[in-house]
Parts: sequence; C-alpha cells; structure tokens
Amino acid sequence: MNHELRNQLLRLIEEDERVREELATDGSLFEGYHQRMEAVHRKNAAQLRTIIQEHGWPGLDLVGKDGEEAAWRIAQHSIGEPEFMRNTLELLGTAIKNQQAPLWQLAYLEDRIRLFEGKEQLYGTSVDWDEHGHMSPFPAIKDAEHVNERRATMGLPPLKKSAYIPPDEKPPADLKARRLQMDEWARSVGWRK
Repeated sequence: MNHELRNQLLRLIEEDERVREELATDGSLFEGYHQRMEAVHRKNAAQLRTIIQEHGWPGLDLVGKDGEEAAWRIAQHSIGEPEFMRNTLELLGTAIKNQQAPLWQLAYLEDRIRLFEGKEQLYGTSVDWDEHGHMSPFPAIKDAEHVNERRATMGLPPLKKSAYIPPDEKPPADLKARRLQMDEWARSVGWRK
C-alpha cells in the first residue's frame, strides 16, 4: 500500500468536509454552488487527475479502503468537470471488475452523472427537495417499479420513501427558481446543451 498517496487523498477529502461544514454553518452552502466549495472541488479533482495519470484508479490495494473511498468522493464532487467525472465512471467500473472498489460506488456516480445530464436516475441515489418539502430522488427514476431490483444488484438496500435530511439543510424558499438555477449551471459547465 502507498501510505503517502492514501494520506494525500484523505487530506483532500478532509478539506472538502471542513469547507462544507463552514459553509453549512453560516447557511451559504445551500444558496447555489458556493465559489469556495467549487474551488475545493476543482483543486481536488486536479490532484485526483494527476494521481490517476500516474497510478490509474487509486484502488483498495494501492490506498486502502478509506483512501479508495476518498478518491470516489472526490470524483463524486467533481461536478464542475463533466468529462473528468464521466472518465472516472469508466475507471471506477474497471476497478470494480478488478476488485479494487465496491460496486455500490458505481451506482452513486452513475446517478450523479445522470442527474447533471438531466436524465432519469437508475438507482435513486441522488435526492433533492421536492414540492412537498421532503427529500426524494431527483430527477425521477427510470423504470421506478424495478429500482429495488437494480439497487440489489449493486449491493444497495431497498429505496426508502423518504431520504435522510442533514440537520443543517433547509428546503429552498423557491424550489422552481432553485431548479432553474441548477439547470442553468449544468448548461454553463457543459453537462447539457
């Protein structure tokens, strides 16, 4: 195992968590994609890109379970870089085939990409506020009546009717405006045309 590389990945995700907590505490995290959060995500993605160029996907043998999960979380948060995120999906798929990453990570990353592309999810792992002030899968789930079968194949539990809401997160004052803002942002960075 490469302990130096593992520690680097853990430091990157710790910074992500620290900045997220600071912005959540003052409420600014939930007012669109905050510039400080975006800067952390881009910096971390750049470092993960360098790691991947040198080592390939940082899998379990190379960086251990927590290091590999940190790499996946960095990829999951690289939302401002569509091509990088799509490439990590392919790399993660190969790592899973080689038993270097858990299968459930692929479901989350694939749904996240589909969310930003404006497509229906496959596994219901991405949630957002709905019209009733609850967290629910967003966007809709493709072939929803079979979602739990798909989730089971990925090692995920059945989908619950309501999702966990972090204690620091509140519903947006104007859901329609929030969705419009998300759509405009997705177009601006190249997720959608």
